[in-house]
Amino acid sequence: MFNALSGMGGGGQENDQAANDANTALYTTFAVFGILGGGIYNLLGPHATLFVGCSTYVLYAGSFLYYNHHQNETFAVIAGGILGVGAGLLWAGQGSIMTSYPTEDKKGRYISLFWSIFNLGGVIGGFIPFILNYHRTAGSVSDGTYIAFMCFMAFGAFLSLTLLPPSQVVRSDGSRATLIKYSNVSTEAIEILKLFFNWKMLLLVPASWASNFFYTYQFNNVNGKIFTVRTRGFNNVFYWAAQMFGSVAIGYVLDFSYQSRRKRGFLGVAIVAVLGTAIWGGGLANQLRYSRDKPLKVLDFRGSGAAFAGPFVLYFSYGLLDSMFQTLCYWTIGALADDSQTLSRYSGFYKGVQSAGAAVAWQTDKHKVSLLGELIINWSLTTISYPLLIILIALAVKDGRTGTATEPKIIFH
Repeated sequence: MFNALSGMGGGGQENDQAANDANTALYTTFAVFGILGGGIYNLLGPHATLFVGCSTYVLYAGSFLYYNHHQNETFAVIAGGILGVGAGLLWAGQGSIMTSYPTEDKKGRYISLFWSIFNLGGVIGGFIPFILNYHRTAGSVSDGTYIAFMCFMAFGAFLSLTLLPPSQVVRSDGSRATLIKYSNVSTEAIEILKLFFNWKMLLLVPASWASNFFYTYQFNNVNGKIFTVRTRGFNNVFYWAAQMFGSVAIGYVLDFSYQSRRKRGFLGVAIVAVLGTAIWGGGLANQLRYSRDKPLKVLDFRGSGAAFAGPFVLYFSYGLLDSMFQTLCYWTIGALADDSQTLSRYSGFYKGVQSAGAAVAWQTDKHKVSLLGELIINWSLTTISYPLLIILIALAVKDGRTGTATEPKIIFH
């Protein structure tokens, strides 16, 4: 639901100032709590961590409902900062579950399964503004749009209470998803600090930084500037549907293409690199047609004819690439360890760096960097990531299970 809300450009508002500032606050606190989130998850477990994290999304959507009436961004910025804390908890827990529960040969499928469920929410969320704003072609979205988002978000928060604790998860091969039964604050603090000196995590930094950086450009300056309000919702249905297809496709490659896990990783990087180069090249051709000072005539899915097709396919392709890039990153993280404690920290580090990049991206847009400049930065960041991922896979990914212990090790408070 959050993705669908953001994907409308400007959080559904005609002026994107409030959304830019709210998202800057969001990703600044997310950068901190993304890194801390893995340790918090190991201390509190999935139920408390995920429920608290999910609940903050409702407040964020409510802040834009308030903004619709009062045009005061203070509440939106505060809610964005609080959401950053909650998002750090949610994504650290999610990353741990997604990467540690499956056996080695199923990690690509588990990641793509998560990504499909995750983006099914985006598809449903895309229909909400499309249906509720069908007769609007300009301005901000309706109050009902934000209320619908809040209802779905609240329902999702309560669903997190149904999850099984990792200590009770037994994989299909008989191994357990966790190697450590108890943890404590000092242990987690030390392990989190070690991540900043871990060469594996350092090689992952460019990909982490790039992986949410492009959202600002795609949402605000492609979907938000080229299309009418109702068409933005229409486009988001297909943007998030493309993410489902892309994740399943690359997940299949990462699980089945070769017997060697390392070779599967190399092939995955090659596919994403080639596809990414082609899509960003198409984005460059599209961007050369307009700028901040020379906007295009906005397009509608009805009545714009052939002029609508090219930008629509490009936006669809951006969604496809996003899911393939991030699935590849998560698969690589999942290949570095098997236990939930280690992977919750790795996932938290990934999300923390990712969010720091996103905070910079939202401020870059706020300060009116040229649209062509934003595109070039995004393209460069993803391109730099590919050779570093290849090095990481070559040096750190082994053919076989990455865990060494067969019985849980207990560390008491």
